[in-house]
Amino acid sequence: MADEQQPQKPRPNGDGGPPRSPLRMPRGLFSWVVIVGLGLMFLVMLNQSMNKTQKISISEFWTLIGRGDVAKVTIKEDAILGDFSEDRIPANARPETKTFECTYLRVADKIEEIRQQIAAKSPTRVEVLSEPSGNLLMSVLLQTVPWLLLFAVIWFLVFRQLRQTGGGPGMLGNFGRSRHRVTTKEHTQVTFADVAGVEEAKEEVLEIVEFLKNPKRFQRLGGRIPRGVLLVGEPGCGKTLLAKAIAGEADVPFFSISGSDFVEMFVGVGASRVRDLFRQAKENAPCIVFLDEIDAVGRRRGLGYNGGGHDEREQTLNAILVEMDGFDTNDQVIVVAATNRADVLDPALIRPGRFDRQVYVPLPDVKGRYEILKVHAKKVKMQSPVDPKLHRIARSTPLFSGADLAAIVNEAALVAALVGKEMVELEDLEEARDKVRWGRARRSRVIDEKDRALTAYHEAGHAIVQSLLKDADPVHKVSIIPRGPYGGATFSLPEKDRVTYSRSYVEATLRVLCGGRIAEELLGHDMNSGAAGDIRQATQMARMMITEWGMSDRLGFLYYGDDPIANRPRFDFGMGKEFSDKTSEAIDEEARRIIDAACVDARRLIQENRAGLEAVAQALLKYETLSGEEIRRVMAGETLDRPTVADLIAVEQDRRPEALPVARPVQKPPTDPQTGPLPTPA
Repeated sequence: MADEQQPQKPRPNGDGGPPRSPLRMPRGLFSWVVIVGLGLMFLVMLNQSMNKTQKISISEFWTLIGRGDVAKVTIKEDAILGDFSEDRIPANARPETKTFECTYLRVADKIEEIRQQIAAKSPTRVEVLSEPSGNLLMSVLLQTVPWLLLFAVIWFLVFRQLRQTGGGPGMLGNFGRSRHRVTTKEHTQVTFADVAGVEEAKEEVLEIVEFLKNPKRFQRLGGRIPRGVLLVGEPGCGKTLLAKAIAGEADVPFFSISGSDFVEMFVGVGASRVRDLFRQAKENAPCIVFLDEIDAVGRRRGLGYNGGGHDEREQTLNAILVEMDGFDTNDQVIVVAATNRADVLDPALIRPGRFDRQVYVPLPDVKGRYEILKVHAKKVKMQSPVDPKLHRIARSTPLFSGADLAAIVNEAALVAALVGKEMVELEDLEEARDKVRWGRARRSRVIDEKDRALTAYHEAGHAIVQSLLKDADPVHKVSIIPRGPYGGATFSLPEKDRVTYSRSYVEATLRVLCGGRIAEELLGHDMNSGAAGDIRQATQMARMMITEWGMSDRLGFLYYGDDPIANRPRFDFGMGKEFSDKTSEAIDEEARRIIDAACVDARRLIQENRAGLEAVAQALLKYETLSGEEIRRVMAGETLDRPTVADLIAVEQDRRPEALPVARPVQKPPTDPQTGPLPTPA
């Protein structure tokens, strides 16, 4: 209630001193006192209900007296209580019953008469006691006070709390309160210095902070501060990090909440929480409201998106629309939202006037990846020089997000710590990169020798074709060590970031994908299912050349892909297709022609360099991992002089502690735990 929420004015004390607040029991302590009292009351009532006393009439009482079944009698004001004799419990009584009660009005006036009758009728001695007459009012209170306490506790814990919360729809109480978190500049350690790789997005967000710090600078020309900023980008690109940087830079309150926090199982809770959030934001204006993953409640309304019926998300979205640009507008509250599904948002939500700006947070380019790696490298100990290592990793991580790069630096530190290094080296960074993208190396996996040879031929085929084609990316490393679901991998090192793909590059990539299976057929005389990923990737790339990129001479400069606008949901929940079945057959035939041409060209390259392919495959079987420079040396006929995996294992076996002289009796077996065989260096 409003009068309960206002603080009471303190009263002055009697000696004219400073005013002092009235003594009041803390609300939490009072609640615990009431709960403990209620618990004790229930224990007393439970004890009374568990009292095993048999109710009898006055005639049955005199019958028991006459038979000598009673050992003790207590005469009260309106009842007679008694104890059965140990061996004379009636047959109709329960086995655990040892007492009885007989209701008899106005017993107090007949105590002596009852004593005489008991002495005359009972064949055994009966102990007769009497209790003084109690207060009738006290007896009534003892029966009614527990129920009054019960209703008082229910009122205090339920109804009073619901009235104090306010804003809750009906009986929902705290369900209607917003679950946001308030962050100030002092509560966060993230600033714009910690954000790298997205300079344009950072500049646009930085303007929001400047709007709030100096609004008159922009209003003097008649401009209006943007009401909303929508951060759009792939997962892990730094949208939430940008929001944290705003909270770290701005001198205003920062309200943050997730889109899923608005949705509950009760109807109307989401809209109530939206109203409560913006009400508190307006009270603390100027401020920033951050809605993370807004697509949870901001999806497009209408048939085909929510089934056509009433949806709680629609009510929440309507409340957001009204609060952002309704009749009661407030230019001092800026809403920042983040999503990676801007295509499913309602058009009314992303129109100018609500979200005036859409800031795209892209995947970082090679320069951005270097800046991101440099930010995270400050937190770990890295071997000097640092910049060349970071440049090499930045070049070899195209399409990696900021979160992936942070994971690479962290995994590299863990890898270096596990092997006992003092600093992170380049090989640790490369191992961490491969682990993040492809999975952990499964060196302990037992592989059949024939499958291992086929894998070596497969990866050698990829490496040979990729090395011979000038339009393909340079080979960085080839390995037949299993990683994740893959039996081996060929890693490339792009010379630049590609925003668009040329036809020559796509055709070269198709030939590289076909090289693995062709090498298996030529040298391995067999094939296995390891080429499934290559086949899938080649098929998708060929279809995109035809349907989306217009790289087919037969089908021409037309779009045949899945257009979310043209292929919008129909009333029959079917997807419309904008081309005929004959065109679909032509797409299949053209995709087959493109892939067949790539396979023919890749087969020609491998047959012309069959000796180099055999040399690379044998080197892979011997060393398991080859760098790009080593592949070029092997293809040129040179021999590698580095030790093989078997040589390293033999060296480590010779260095075992039991091979060294140890001062201990010969007749005793070794008990030092370090005398066991060392793990393989792989």
